[in-house]
Amino acid sequence: MFSKLFKKSAPKKPQAPEIMGLYLGGSFELDNLKLSLIEPELTIERAARSQLIQAVGEAPLDTGGTILRYYTDDDAFLQVVLDGGLSENHITDVKLWHFYDTQTIGSEAQWKTCLNTLISQPTYELDGKVYTRVWGAVGDESPPVAVTETTYEEDGDVSKTDQFMMLYERPIDNDRVETLLVVGEEKLVGANLDRCLVLSTGFDIQPADINING
Repeated sequence: MFSKLFKKSAPKKPQAPEIMGLYLGGSFELDNLKLSLIEPELTIERAARSQLIQAVGEAPLDTGGTILRYYTDDDAFLQVVLDGGLSENHITDVKLWHFYDTQTIGSEAQWKTCLNTLISQPTYELDGKVYTRVWGAVGDESPPVAVTETTYEEDGDVSKTDQFMMLYERPIDNDRVETLLVVGEEKLVGANLDRCLVLSTGFDIQPADINING
């Protein structure tokens, strides 16, 4: 009896953030007509209309905002950017991204080149398409934007990744743009640093473009 009275409760696992009805283990549907119209202009092909959320990322910004990412089973992530709070009225941008390529960085020299010259360039070419840098700074240099993302997975695992990012875009039809995200990722795995360069392409999502499965 006394052992039951004084038994310690198990520590609560960190909870993945939720917004717009999006949550770890949940799913959403993309508007088939809207995606079918825009997809020929995009780098991605045959994006899944129904996507299951398998992990959630959260990255605070130095500006006071927050990036939330809902990683799916389609090698994609729905990204929600908020400014000034974590409720829906603080949302400033929603995009659907698909991973294009991931390259392992094997040496310190390669990593420094990545940070100093590769991630941030005035323009970036991908599949013969030219994207123009969006995030600029005063002066000639525009260093990558640094964030630390905390990722929550379905099995309860929580990890942190340092990311150094630059955003690019190119115009497509009907006054739309396709965006390109170039990221240098650094993560401590055991006693070693795991580094890679990740390219993802994305496009804007409106509330009418997705249906959250309850």
